[in-house]
Amino acid sequence: MGKPVVGVIGSAHSINDRHNVQIVGQRNLRAVAEVAGALPLMFAGTPDITDIDALLGAVDGILLTGARANVHPTRFGIEPDPRHEPYDPDRDAMALTLIEACVERGVPLFGICRGLQEMNVAFGGSLHPEIRDLPGRMNHRMPRLANGDPHPDPNVVFADRHEVRLAPDGVFAKLCGCESIRVNSLHGQGILEPGKRIVVEGVAEDGTIEAIRVADAPSFALGVQWHAEYDPQLNPINRALFKAFGAALLDHGRAA
Repeated sequence: MGKPVVGVIGSAHSINDRHNVQIVGQRNLRAVAEVAGALPLMFAGTPDITDIDALLGAVDGILLTGARANVHPTRFGIEPDPRHEPYDPDRDAMALTLIEACVERGVPLFGICRGLQEMNVAFGGSLHPEIRDLPGRMNHRMPRLANGDPHPDPNVVFADRHEVRLAPDGVFAKLCGCESIRVNSLHGQGILEPGKRIVVEGVAEDGTIEAIRVADAPSFALGVQWHAEYDPQLNPINRALFKAFGAALLDHGRAA
């Protein structure tokens, strides 16, 4: 049997405000290849050119990556606000339908940052457009310089910034071998109300939901708010997650 294949969702991007493309961060692709042991296959986050049945017939799992765009507020009953742009409505439509299909068919699913948020919305949950505006919450966005520019050093941007307490005896605690971890933080939007099948398994010290699973999913169906793709080659927590995802891919391939 050859390597399992992971479909990695693309996000809309414009080059020079003229050329519309789909992009995937290379760290996502390397995490899939180097840690999960699979072949990453990028697919367009655009429903009119991506057939879900054909896609799920060609892959052994799906990775929903982080992205700059927020999930559109109308997806969970909130009026949009220009302050919370950009949005990527095509990816919303693609991801929300795909999530339900993956869970229904037992296709392994791993959501990272925006991917976790999409999983929550797919099961009827809501998001807050700027989690730091809630009382008692920390600023979960990426570190910036004093002038407001993004910090140029990725080691600073992706450094562990806060603790996450994992549910005792939960899936994450078992995979990580502990009940407390430290993670990076690069997001504005976050879970407000969990969806009906969303089980919260990890919470930051300020109450922000950081790790979820889909209840009664027949295969791997986990989401994390942090960027686990950044350093799974070295970080034992993120490595454990991608290794478990890889094991689920092999199980799915054997069952197919």
